[in-house]
Amino acid sequence: MSESDNHVTRLTIDIVLKLAIVGVLMWWSFSIISPFVLMLIWAGILAVALYPLQKKLIKFVPKSGLSASLISLFIISILVVPVVVFGNSTFDSVYEFYQKAQQGGLSIPQPNESIKEWPLIGDKLYALWLELQQHTEVFIQEYKEEIGQTLKSVIGAAAGTLGTLLMLVVSLIIAAVFMSKAATLSKASSTLIHRVMAENGERTKSTIVLTIRSVATGVLGVALIQALLAGLGMIIAGIPAAGILTLVVMICAIAQLPPLLVLGPVAAYYFSVADTVPAVIFLVFAIVVSFSDAILKPIFLGRGMDIPMPVILLGAIGGMLMYGIIGLFVGAVVLALSYELMLDWLNVEQEKEV
Repeated sequence: MSESDNHVTRLTIDIVLKLAIVGVLMWWSFSIISPFVLMLIWAGILAVALYPLQKKLIKFVPKSGLSASLISLFIISILVVPVVVFGNSTFDSVYEFYQKAQQGGLSIPQPNESIKEWPLIGDKLYALWLELQQHTEVFIQEYKEEIGQTLKSVIGAAAGTLGTLLMLVVSLIIAAVFMSKAATLSKASSTLIHRVMAENGERTKSTIVLTIRSVATGVLGVALIQALLAGLGMIIAGIPAAGILTLVVMICAIAQLPPLLVLGPVAAYYFSVADTVPAVIFLVFAIVVSFSDAILKPIFLGRGMDIPMPVILLGAIGGMLMYGIIGLFVGAVVLALSYELMLDWLNVEQEKEV
């Protein structure tokens, strides 16, 4: 072989070895941090969404680290209390139901006569309810094992919310660190995006920031507020399993479905077990909560991106199926971000062709 051939061979081997070492190190590093990837992604989303609030607060608290810490502590305080309350409510309701079912002391309240007046389903629903009420013990004995397994699963899921709550708290702490180093991280992210996207880097970065803030505040923030209001109302009214129903309300709100789909049947149930006045008050409260997004969205959404709701819904449900409750939020943001970046990339390509 000639000298030039030997040089090419050595250069090729050198490049292959370097790429192999870099690949192994990247794979190894990712394996090490993989348990924390979801937490870090959520912390980054929170940091981007909350940074405008920090910019306003920094006028009164000049130190960026202190202002970021105050924001995180405030959000932790308003998250921990409702989650603990809802969790206790759900756990107590399910555990009481389970104990009564095991001991044969479970009873179903007498259906209200007013149910018969409901259109279409009133008579059938009243008859079914009355049948269950009169033969509760037979129903429990027949499906005792299935009921027990279902309730154990619900209790396990309720206990799992403690892990989710811990992850949220840690993510908010990491987000405070990110916000305190906002200038450095912004410069580093700009360099990385420009390296990948070349002249379109700034446009891509702007799309990422707008999408995260739009979904995190205009969709998830409003859904969280509606869910918290609905949950507090159900706890005050003494509705069983208020925590689980609150989660269902939040899923509906994220999917841009009216929470009244959940609160409506709850209100109907409340009419059958409570006096007319508190039942009417709860129904009015449910309607107000359901349509409160008409007021909240203009406040929180601002100039955010216009993202189709099926994208948000698929991201939220898929994220929850993969990662639990926290995936409900992360999945919606990540899929919405991927959708916006794809549209941005396609627009760029079209502009180049023109």
